[in-house]
Amino acid sequence: MHLQTLLRDRRFVTVALVAAVICCAATLGVKAEQSAAAEGKDQPFAIEYYYKAKWGHAEEFLALFKKNHYPVLKKEMELGRMLKVSMVTPRYHMTEDSRWDYRVTIVFKNGAIANDNFDSSTIIKQLYPDQETYKREEQRRFEILDAHWDLPIKDVDLDAR
Repeated sequence: MHLQTLLRDRRFVTVALVAAVICCAATLGVKAEQSAAAEGKDQPFAIEYYYKAKWGHAEEFLALFKKNHYPVLKKEMELGRMLKVSMVTPRYHMTEDSRWDYRVTIVFKNGAIANDNFDSSTIIKQLYPDQETYKREEQRRFEILDAHWDLPIKDVDLDAR
């Protein structure tokens, strides 16, 4: 009988500890999100977009990107949503598993704008009256990719204590 009571008490203590840890973690997570949102409210927000083209298609991807997507991004910069758009490509080769062909970095005015689900369809219709061709070329741009991933980034202050 004494062992059953002890086991019951240990279960209670374990459940109580787990519940307390979950509550603390949830509270810390909410506070961290609120802090990050308040902290970055008017701070630039950068996202890196990586593109890995199928072998032999990197130049085709670049041509389609410059023709159909970059003008849309430039219009969004004119609207003040984005502060900067840049693209880099590796100078040398990498291993296939880590290879990417282009990295586009977009610096948004702030995190809220970067995540506001902006609908660029009006801009696209203005820039590309031949929507059939535009859609076909954009579909091709993504067909020739092996991979694509987006990575929000933040600066690290190396001088901060």
